[in-house]
Amino acid sequence: MDKNLFLKNMEEMIQIAKTNGNQIDHKELLDYFSDYELNEEAKKLLIASFVEAGIRVLGVDEAQIVAEEEAKEKADISEEEQGAIRFYEEELEQMDLPGEEEQKELIHAWLVEKGDGEAVIESFLPQILEIARTHKVDFILAVGGGSVVDYAKALSVSIHCEEDPWEKYYARFEEPVCEIVPVGVVLTMVGTGSEMNTGAVITYPEKKLKIGHVFTDERIMPKFSILNPRYTMSLPKNQMIAGIYDIFNHICEQYFSGEDDNTSDYISEGLIKSVIHSSRIAIKDKNDYEARSNLMWSATWALNTLVSRGKSTDWMVHMIGQSVGACSNATHGMTLSAVSLPYYKMIMPYGVRKFARFAVNVWDISPDGKNEEELAKEGLSAMEAWMKELGLAMKLSEIGVTMEMIDDIVNGTLIMEGGYKVLSKEDVRKVLMQSM
Repeated sequence: MDKNLFLKNMEEMIQIAKTNGNQIDHKELLDYFSDYELNEEAKKLLIASFVEAGIRVLGVDEAQIVAEEEAKEKADISEEEQGAIRFYEEELEQMDLPGEEEQKELIHAWLVEKGDGEAVIESFLPQILEIARTHKVDFILAVGGGSVVDYAKALSVSIHCEEDPWEKYYARFEEPVCEIVPVGVVLTMVGTGSEMNTGAVITYPEKKLKIGHVFTDERIMPKFSILNPRYTMSLPKNQMIAGIYDIFNHICEQYFSGEDDNTSDYISEGLIKSVIHSSRIAIKDKNDYEARSNLMWSATWALNTLVSRGKSTDWMVHMIGQSVGACSNATHGMTLSAVSLPYYKMIMPYGVRKFARFAVNVWDISPDGKNEEELAKEGLSAMEAWMKELGLAMKLSEIGVTMEMIDDIVNGTLIMEGGYKVLSKEDVRKVLMQSM
C-alpha cells in the first residue's frame, strides 16, 4: 500500500466532510477506501481517525469506537505508569491554571501570529514568563524533545531574572545570579542530549537569531530525566531521522578537532558506529526497542560532556545550521545534514589525518594502497551514502531556504575557533552556496 497516497486520500475525505457539515456517511467512507482491502481492525482505525479529526461518522457508534481506541492505548501502559498519570491528573485539578478563554488567546498569539511550532517553543515568550511568575511556578516538567527541554531550562533561569533574559543570557552570555526553578524531563524525541546537560538553544525570530548557551551553573542541569524508548516510537519518521543526525553530528563536532591520541576519540568512534547500526534498524522498524533504546543512550552520551573531555571541539556545522533554522524555521537536524558535507569537504585538508582515521575506524574502509587524502574522501562518501539511505535533507533548498535568506544566515552565524580551520564570513557563504 502506498502510505503517502493513503494519507493524501484521508486528507481529501476530511476536507470533503468539512464542507458537508463536518460529517460523512459510514458506508461512503469505507467505499472510498475499498481499493485498499482494509481488514476490520484497519477499518476501525480509519473511522477513529476521522472521529479524532472532529468528523461525525454517520451509521456507527462513535463513542464505542473512541472507547475501544482508548482501551487499546491504556493497555499499552503499565499499572505503574497509569498510577503516575492519575497522580498528575489529580495534581492538575488542584492547580490554578489559565482559564479556557485565556488559553485560547495565548494559543492564538503563539501559533497563529508566530507561525512555526518549533520556533514558538524555542522563542522567549513574554506570555510564558508572565504565567510562570503570576502563578509562582516552583517546578518545570519538560515533556517533549530538545526544543521543549531547552526552553524549559531557559525559562528556569528567566523566571526570577530581573533583567532582559535574552540580553543577559544570549547576548552577553552571562550566568544566572537569581533563583533557578528546577527542571525535570520526560523525553519523547531523542537527538539533542539536552536531558543531561546545561545547554539551552533559543530562537529570537524577530532578530533572525538562534543561539545556544551552555551554562556553567550546574543548577540548570535537569534534576531527573525519564528515558523510555517507547515514548519515542510514535514520532514521525522525518523527526526521527532528524534526531538521529543531530546525535551523529554532535559527536562529529567533538571528534573533528585536535590531533593528539585522545581517549575521547575512541569513545566517539564507538558511539558513531552504534548510531549508524541502530539507525539502519530503526528506519526499517521504528518499533524495534533495542535500536530505539541504543539511539536514546547515544544521544545522551553524545552531549553530556563525556566525549568533549580534553578536546577543543568544532561546532561550526551547528553554528551554520542554527542560523539557517533562525531564518527558515527548518527542522534542526535537517539544517545540519544540509550543510555538513560542504563544510567537512572545506575543512578536510586541514585535518586530513583525522578524516582518514574516520574512514578506517568508523566506515571500515581498507587503507591498503591509499594515502590519507584518498581515505578521507572515501570516508565522506560513505557518510553521504548513509545520510541518503536515511532520507536526510542534503540541500538547503530542500528545507525551504531561498537565496534571499543567505545574507541573514551568514550574518547570524557565530564563528567558533575550535576546529581545524577558523572560517571567515565568506567561507560560511561558500558552504551555504554549495548546499543550495
